Amino acid sequence: MAKFLISPTTGSFPQNIITARVGANASNTRFTDVDVGKGVKLTGDSQYNLLSAADPIEGVCTSVETGVYDGYVLGGVQTKGYVNATAYGLQATPGTGTIAIGEFVYAAAPAAVQVAETLSTTLRVVSATTQATAKGLPFKARVVSLGPVGTGAVGTAIVIELL
Repeated sequence: MAKFLISPTTGSFPQNIITARVGANASNTRFTDVDVGKGVKLTGDSQYNLLSAADPIEGVCTSVETGVYDGYVLGGVQTKGYVNATAYGLQATPGTGTIAIGEFVYAAAPAAVQVAETLSTTLRVVSATTQATAKGLPFKARVVSLGPVGTGAVGTAIVIELL
């Protein structure tokens, strides 16, 4: 019998996806299709851009429109709900350690804008060093499934919930 796992909802249910400017307003800083799946934070008026290492996760880019509007591209940003992610260890030592169910996570350093992730196709996350601090932030994400492998080891697929 197949194992039940929480997974992101697909289909027509919008799961708190908003339309916003994604990236910056120069051609080499605008988001493209390779930026879908990367974590984002609010950086300007109606604008989201990439997270830095150890940033709280405000959302995940779900789509990018190819047209340019007032110097920006538009994209979908999911701000709540379940999101696929890749375990990337501990905040203090990214790339080593395991992540457990219920732990709050931050973003691992992403690839640059317009550069595909080399280690995974989903948002890489690290377990927050101080769980109480992460839990108290206005933007937080926690691990709800360790995926099919079930270990939380570096490089494994997990599911996080954006709260």
